[in-house]
Amino acid sequence: MSAHRALSLYRNTQNSSEDDRVEKHAPLVRKIAYHMMSKLPASVDVDDLIQVGLIGLMEAARNFDPDAGVQFETFASQRIRGAMLDELRNADWLPRQARRNMREIERTVVQLEQTLSRAPSEGEVAAKMNIPLAEYQEMLGDARGHQLLHYEDFEQDGDNDQLDQYAADSSANPADLFSDDRFRSQLIAGIELLPEREKLLMALYYDEELNLKEIGAVLGVSESRVCQLHSQAIARLRGKLKDWLANG
Repeated sequence: MSAHRALSLYRNTQNSSEDDRVEKHAPLVRKIAYHMMSKLPASVDVDDLIQVGLIGLMEAARNFDPDAGVQFETFASQRIRGAMLDELRNADWLPRQARRNMREIERTVVQLEQTLSRAPSEGEVAAKMNIPLAEYQEMLGDARGHQLLHYEDFEQDGDNDQLDQYAADSSANPADLFSDDRFRSQLIAGIELLPEREKLLMALYYDEELNLKEIGAVLGVSESRVCQLHSQAIARLRGKLKDWLANG
């Protein structure tokens, strides 16, 4: 069912206050979907995310309690993201080869940083891996969806090819690390050492919450190039944070 059809059916079955909330906050679904896409590979269809996000919005409108002391947008955002994440968890959306490629890139970046005492360029990483620059950049593009922290980082055997959870309500959630002051300090220090363009990209995405297309306009590059730079920045940071995890 298309997103437009789902909205039409919803209008015919709900009361006016719920309908008004859905109509008013429908753009929020698109905003969340496009923001999430930079963490996902190109094989994920943004329209699919928007469709399930609309369902989450409808459920939020149906279940919202105005007397609960929370704004509807906050409540709806959680439901929308939850619906999208549930959909993503039903499929292995990051190919195994892409995971293996990124692990190799991470190892190579760490080796070169130790040798050069600085962040290596893309050309230097590609040369160290004995592959053409274009092939290296293709690997980065294919790995859109590679994350800063994975559940596998907390396992004894690091070669786990199960679905990396984007987020989950769990006592073992690696996202809890972001509230750890030592981890945050290490992360901030790692970001400061990124090349200027990658540092700006991370700020635009995580602080300003721009989507890939908007970031590309700021940087003067294509959306696919933004994906490559984002994957490379994540690879650099993961190399630094894995040392922290091992010694923390």
